[in-house]
Amino acid sequence: MTAAAIALGYLLGSIPFGLLLTRFAGAGDIRAIGSGNIGATNVLRAGRRDLAAATLLLDGGKGGVAVLLGAALAGLDGGLLAGIAAVVGHMFPVWLGFRGGKGVATSFGALIAASWPAGLAAGAVWLVVARVTRISSAAALAAMVAAPFLGWALAGEDVAVMALVVAALVVSAHRQNIRRLLAGTEPRIGAGR
Repeated sequence: MTAAAIALGYLLGSIPFGLLLTRFAGAGDIRAIGSGNIGATNVLRAGRRDLAAATLLLDGGKGGVAVLLGAALAGLDGGLLAGIAAVVGHMFPVWLGFRGGKGVATSFGALIAASWPAGLAAGAVWLVVARVTRISSAAALAAMVAAPFLGWALAGEDVAVMALVVAALVVSAHRQNIRRLLAGTEPRIGAGR
C-alpha cells in the first residue's frame, strides 16, 4: 500500500494544471512564456491573474490530496511519502518529458495537509518575505528553508523530515533564481521576464 500511495502521489503531482488552464483559456503554451515553468508564478507572467490563482490552488490542492489519500492507503508515513512524490511529480511530470515546475505550491499543499499549523506558518513566511522583497523566488526559498524547522516545532520529526526533503527539492529547482538573486537581477512579482 505504501508503493501505491507513492505512485498515486506522483501521478497526482504530475497533472500540469498551469499548462492545461492556459491552453484551455487560449493563452497559449505556458512553457513558451517567461521562465517556461508550468507553475502559478509563470502563469502570472502570461498576464492572467485568474489563471495564476487557479493554478496556485490546484497545484497546492494536488499536494494536499496526495497526502490525504496516501495516509488513507498507508497511514501517516504513506501520506508523507505521497506528498513528497506529488512534489516530484510536479517537478518531473512523465507527460511533459520530466520538465515541470518548481514545486512550491504543491509543497505548501502537502505541508498543510500533513500539518496545517506548520503549513500555514510556512505560508506566513512566504507572505512576509514577498511583501518585503516583492520577489516570489526569495519568498519561496525563505518559506522552504523555514518549513523543516516549523514542521519540527509544530508537528514533530516525521513532518519535519518530509518538509526537509521537499525543501531540498524546491531549493535545488531554484538554482538559477538563487544566482539571479545574488546578482540582483531576479524579476519582481508582477514584472515580466
